[in-house]
Formats: sequence, C-alpha cells, structure tokens
Amino acid sequence: MEKRALISVSDKTGVVEFARELSRKHGYTILSTGGTAKLLAQNAIPVTEVSDYTGFPEMMNGRVKTLHPKIHGGLLCLRNNPEHMKQASEHGIGMIDMVVVNLYPFEATVAKPGCTLEDAIENIDIGGPSMLRSAAKNHADVTVVCDNMDFPAVLEALGKGGEDLKNLRRRLALKVYQRTSAYDAAIANYLNSKYSGESSLPDTLNVGLKMSQKMRYGENPHQSAALYGNFSKYFRQLHGKELSYNNIVDISAATELISEFDRPTLAILKHTNPCGAATCDSLLEAWKQAFETDKQAPFGGIIAMNGRLEADLAAEISHIFSEVIIAPDFSDEALEILTKKKNLRLMISNYRCGASLQFKSVIGGALAQTGDFVAEPREAMKVVSKRQPTEDEWRAMLFGWKVVKHVKSNAIVYAGSERTLGIGAGQMSRVDSSRIAVWKAGEAQLSLKGSAVASDAFFPFADGLIAAANAGATAAIQPGGSVRDEEVIAAANEHDMAMVFTSIRHFRH
Repeated sequence: MEKRALISVSDKTGVVEFARELSRKHGYTILSTGGTAKLLAQNAIPVTEVSDYTGFPEMMNGRVKTLHPKIHGGLLCLRNNPEHMKQASEHGIGMIDMVVVNLYPFEATVAKPGCTLEDAIENIDIGGPSMLRSAAKNHADVTVVCDNMDFPAVLEALGKGGEDLKNLRRRLALKVYQRTSAYDAAIANYLNSKYSGESSLPDTLNVGLKMSQKMRYGENPHQSAALYGNFSKYFRQLHGKELSYNNIVDISAATELISEFDRPTLAILKHTNPCGAATCDSLLEAWKQAFETDKQAPFGGIIAMNGRLEADLAAEISHIFSEVIIAPDFSDEALEILTKKKNLRLMISNYRCGASLQFKSVIGGALAQTGDFVAEPREAMKVVSKRQPTEDEWRAMLFGWKVVKHVKSNAIVYAGSERTLGIGAGQMSRVDSSRIAVWKAGEAQLSLKGSAVASDAFFPFADGLIAAANAGATAAIQPGGSVRDEEVIAAANEHDMAMVFTSIRHFRH
C-alpha cells in the first residue's frame, strides 16, 4: 500500500532533509501546500500539491486548502475496520500515514510591536490544528509531528518499526494536544484582551504554559516541581547553581518590590519578605542602610537592586552569604568579585511592573486576580489628623507604603526617610507585627524616634497606633476603613502624630 506523508509547515527548519529521508529511504509519497511544496520541489524532492491530490483548488487566500474529506478521511480511517476501508475505497480516499504540521506563528505575531487585530486573525491557523487533531486521534495508524525537533526521533523509529514506532506515535499524539491546547489558549487570551480589556477576568481561564525547566524538587525535597511559561523572558542567569523552586518564588517577589522604585534602590528579602530596603543617591549607600535594618535575616537571602551593580557594592555584598543577586546589569569588575562564589546565583532582570493576572491554586481549582500595581499619588491620600505631616514624614510614609505592600500580612513597616528601620511580617495580630518590627529595630540599634509606621490594612483598634507612638513613630500611613477609625484618629491626635489614609489596602497572603 502506498505510504503518504502530508507536510505543511510555517517553520521550515530541517524540513528539506526530513522530507528527503522520507521519500528516498522510507518510500513515502509527499503531499504538500504552498511555500512548503515549492521549497521541496526546488530541492528535487518529488511532491504533490494537496489541491492536485484532492481535485479541489486552494481558495480564499489559502484559508481553504486542506479542509477536505480526502485529507481527513485519509487521516481518520481505521485501517483495521473493514467498513471504514470499504467506504474509503468507494469515495477514492487514500490513506495518509503521516502529518507534519507546525502552526501559523500566532504567538510570535501578536508579540510584535504594532500587531493589528487583522494581522492576528490572519495568523489563526484552522487547517493545521484540524489535521493535527485528526492524525493524533488516529495515532495507532498515523504518525503526527508538530515539532521539527522530533524529526530525528521519527526517522529513527521508522527504521526500527514495531513497538518503537507505536510508542513514539503515542508520545507525539500527546504532544499535539498539548500544543493545540496552548495555541487555542493563546488565541482566546489575546481576543479577551482585545474585546474585554487587558485586566478583565475571562469567563474561562485558559492557561497554556510550556514547561521551561524541570526543577530538582519543589518547596521541599520530597515534592516534584517544574517551571512553566516565560520566566527567561525577564531573567537571565549569569552565574551560579541551578535555580531552585524557592529561588524562583523569591526572585519574583524581590523583583516586584524593586520595580516600584525609580531612584537607586536596593532590597534584601528572605522567604519573599523584605528584611531591609533603602533608596539613596548610590546603591552602595542603599545597601548599607538596607542591611543595617536586619543583619541576621539577610544570611542566605535575595538581594535585588534597580541599577547597575558596580565593584564597590559587590565587594560589600561578598562579605555575607547570599542565595541570589538580581540587577539590570553587572560591571565586569563586579562579576570578577562575585563569581568567586561558585554557587551564588547572579541574575539580570529586565522586568517592570505591568498588567497581568496572578494565580493561586486552591482545592478544586484556582483563584485569579489582577496584579497589585495600582498607582497611589500623594495627592490622592487624605490627611486625617490635626497635624499635617512634615516633608520628611511624607518621604518616610511613602517609602514605607511601597515596601509594606510586599510584606506578608499582617504587615507593619517602620521607615525613616526612604529606608526601613523595622519590619514585622505575617503575624495573626497587627500589634504582634508591630512588636516584632520594634524588636527588630532595637536589635539593629536603630532609633524609631521620628519614624513613620506603615500598615498594609487598617488599625482595627487604637492600641496598634499607640504602640507605634510609644516606639517613637510620629507619623502613620494606613488604608483606613475601620469602624473604629475615629478612635484611632483621636489616638493619633492625642500623641501629636500625623496620620494619612490611603483608602487602598495591600493584603499579601
């Protein structure tokens, strides 16, 4: 029986060599379309145009060419079913034993600057996914290839036949449905962004993420894990051990925090919580102030900055053990210093805050929300105390407010002028978070006199604010919204504190 392979690819890498092997060594008749057929013919590979094979012309600018019973009948026909074979014979349908298709580059098209809706729609492949799905459904008899990287494995399995070919067909069929599912998800997500808005929550959540890295383990050694998606689009590793699951979680948290700032800023994190942050005229000075906040927690931590890491800062950082350092650039001298630590992971980041959905798995499904990237200008905030904040207090409050949104709730940050002084994270009581922050400042021998306290959510009682005043804070910034707001405002006035309500909460669970 004649063996046929239908080859129609957008990415033509390696296709000439593959088709030549199919034709010459394995005796396949090649069917093809458009540019692929032309390329094969130019390389002296015998090829039959699909329109000649079906007897039906390609039309509508190529929108209709492979959607034909002679194509899909030849793919879906069960070879061991006499009735199927009889019907195929009656209608002149020959068997197609292999499909080689990679899809129109929809994802690459919509990623281009200036891509129009019309361009995107024209790059939605219809015939390709249809042939892939037909072939994959009948993979017991049909070999289906959607990735050019599989060409060598296919040729090897054809040479061996038997179980090797059957096993490969199973793997390739699975790969097809993974690919077409991701392709459809990309189209649905794009159209949702165009027709419903970038930040809208879709009625059906389509997440088509390809595995980019198999992790050694997850949060703990007994958990398996993998990285999916485009992490490498935003980060490039220059040096050090392979990233772990926890490293990637920490890198994401550190980068989101540091991208809040425009002036030179450095932050140190541990288990996604900031343990020190500062904005200064130089990153070296920012490091000194951030590290001064807590000199114990940074051991084994993550260091992130929003400017080029130079040799003077690298020399200071190298005195402690760190897991990861993140910067938009590293000087050659800094790399020479830091690469002496063979396990230290050095990451270049080009990420800036932007609209995106955030996900959290829950039993039976997932939660999705828009990112917490809301702009909060000083002019939109309301001073609720009798005393107006001084300019120094405003700087401290606004800095603390940017940091506290990245601290696990209940979150309290004591800040000076563009630096942290004490941080309390993740406690069941807001007062306990405040006590921890005060204790941390005391451990670091940092005075909280004249500081500003930032709370990610409202003070439910006046006791939290009074504790901050007793610790030395003279200003407070919080969302407001408690039924006891008047009591808290009265406490602020009683202690001559300036207090600002933002009306926006920043829980981080």
